[in-house]
Order: sequence, then structure tokens, then C-alpha cells
Amino acid sequence: MSLFDLNGKVAIVTGSSRGIGRAIAERLAEHGARVVISSRKQDACDEVAAVINARHGAGTAIAVAASISSKDALQALVARTNEAFGHIDVVICNAASNPYYGPLANIADEQFSKILNNNIISNHWLISMCVPQMIERKDGSVIIVSSIGGLRGSATIGAYCISKAADLQLARNLAHEYGPHGVRVNCIAPGLVRTDFARALWENPATLKRATTLVPLRRIGEPDEIAGAAVYLASRASSFMTGQAMVCDGGATI
Repeated sequence: MSLFDLNGKVAIVTGSSRGIGRAIAERLAEHGARVVISSRKQDACDEVAAVINARHGAGTAIAVAASISSKDALQALVARTNEAFGHIDVVICNAASNPYYGPLANIADEQFSKILNNNIISNHWLISMCVPQMIERKDGSVIIVSSIGGLRGSATIGAYCISKAADLQLARNLAHEYGPHGVRVNCIAPGLVRTDFARALWENPATLKRATTLVPLRRIGEPDEIAGAAVYLASRASSFMTGQAMVCDGGATI
């Protein structure tokens, strides 16, 4: 049996109607998992679930729209997953917000609050909803998609970087709490990836030039290049890994 075999596993992936989240969901399904596609818009989720079911068989994926800013919506997401599949083995907190670019001195309170609430507190909510059943089974994997922004500063996306640094610490703290119960908590920290979410960065010629000339691989990443890290962290291949951050950045942080 492959170390990366996910047959019998059920995974919730937030923000999975496009970009990194979609790539993760597709690769998890390819390795045998049943996946829950979730983002704000039901039609976008339906489209991705239909593609996965066409490739891997009916019932491999379901679509459940949920706003990460709503605790009730996240609770409904968990309830619908349990109803459809009976259990949750993997939760991947990928969805995030970044409504502001510029110096921190000029960020509006509501923008800062939205970033912190959606990128940290919502992760805490969803994880707390999923973990109790993992503890009962003494098995489970929690994956938070952070960012290399959490490892260094920025003059333009400082609030986002602060939230992603907090995600790294959230994983470390939860790893301590849940480790004795067999539940692992890890982060993925991507560099600049060609997604709609990061479009403001890679469409900026100056930013793109820095990202492609100063990093060892001389290019930015693609969503599917992050998905393999999620497959690893979801599977028994990473059974002795918890509280860590897997950096996938083309070498930018070295």
C-alpha cells in the first residue's frame, strides 16, 4: 500500500473552488480521498465537484458553500460532511482574505479585523468543530495553508503576513494540544503562486521581476505544485510530523 494512499479518508477543503484549494482537492481525490468542495459560491463549488466526480466516480466529491466568516455556515459545512460521508479525517483550512495592500499605518480597522478574523479565528472555529471526532478515533490530520509571508515582513501586505504568522503558531499550539490524541496539525507555507488571490502581486511587473530573478528556481509557483504537500500531510507518509510548516516557495526564503 502506498504511503500516500487516502482511500477511506474524508477531507474538507475550504476555498477549493479555485487556485491552491482546488488543486489540493483534485489531488486528494486522485489519491483516493472523498472531498468536500467549499467556498462562498455554491455554483462554483458544484462545478469543481462535478469535474472530480467525472474523473474519479460519483460520490467522490460533494459541494457545500460556506463563508468562513460565519460560524454557523462552518458548522453547517461540518454537519453536511458528516451526513454525506459519516466522518471527517482531514480538514484543510485554505480559504483566506486580504482586502488591503499598502502600509499598515493606513489600513482601516474593518479591513484589519476581516483579515484576522477570516485568516485566524475562522481556522480555529473549523478545526475545533472537526477535531473531536478525530480525537475519538485517535487519528486525524489538520492542515492550515499559511504563507511565507508569515516568516518575513512586507511593506504592502503586512496585515496578511501577521495573520499568516499567527497561523503558524496556531498549528504549533494545536499540535501540543491534540498530539497526545493522535491528531496532527501542520502548515503549508507557499511562496508566490499564480492564483487569482495573488493576482495583484504577480501581475505587478516589479513584484514579478523580484519573484523570478531573486529566487533559485527563477519563477513563481503553480497551484498544483502546492497540492503534493497537502497529500503528504494528509497521508500516513507524514505520520511522525506535527506542528511544522512545509515551505514551498522555489527557494525564496533561503
